[in-house]
Amino acid sequence: MKLEKKPTSARKQRRKSTAEFTAKVSLAALREDKTMAELCAQFEVHPNQIGEWKKQLVSRATEVFGGAELTEPVDLDPLHAKIGQLALEND
Repeated sequence: MKLEKKPTSARKQRRKSTAEFTAKVSLAALREDKTMAELCAQFEVHPNQIGEWKKQLVSRATEVFGGAELTEPVDLDPLHAKIGQLALEND
């Protein structure tokens, strides 16, 4: 009996994870109620990938909660002047 060899050019396609799936896995890893092996079996993801997603979640959490502070304050003086000018024109 002779075994057939598969062609070497046939490669396994990479899986692309959605943002929802990535968030779900990283939050589960952050909770630490299951071991890494259990998470790998549950989500069918390599432990290095889970660790990387967990690090990204922790490092970018400040962007989520500190987003409002990153915008520049709006200068209201020219807007109030324009409102006053339009109010005078309407009268």
